[in-house]
Amino acid sequence: MKKGKLPYVISISGVSGGGKTTITKYLNERLKNSKQISFDDYEFDGPDDIMKWVDQGANYEDWNLAPLVSDIESLLAEPLDYIVLDFPFANKHSKMSNYIDLAIYIDTPLDIAMARRVIRDYSNRSNESILHEMENYLSNGRRGYLEMLKSIKPNSDIIVDGTLPVSKIIDTIYEEILKR
Repeated sequence: MKKGKLPYVISISGVSGGGKTTITKYLNERLKNSKQISFDDYEFDGPDDIMKWVDQGANYEDWNLAPLVSDIESLLAEPLDYIVLDFPFANKHSKMSNYIDLAIYIDTPLDIAMARRVIRDYSNRSNESILHEMENYLSNGRRGYLEMLKSIKPNSDIIVDGTLPVSKIIDTIYEEILKR
């Protein structure tokens, strides 16, 4: 639809705890005349049972992303150079893929992503809640993470090592944007 025209839309994907939000923030700061949007700032109509959705093939079209699409369309009309999306689906959702010029996957090992999630989400919670989350991850949640590795990672334009320092990740992405 708008491929090749400004603003240039960059999506940052990866597993929960993989660094999407941090990378989106710092990349947005590095790029001139840009705005950022985060998937997590929206309430979407999507699958009620994420694990059932994953087990049934994870059809990304099951998500109604209309509010996000509307905001992207509004930003495309602004005099911006870049839009940076914290968006977990890369090019897997047809309505969003029409707008994305560059899909980046932050490839963070699952153990590091889980440790980051626990630090981020459970620092003020009880040991029991942390143990419950670890049990949930082992019995269900890990399948969701593996789904991302199976479908989102290969549908991204660039894969960046999520174990690198944030500054190196930003430099790598910035250099790739300049090449394009």
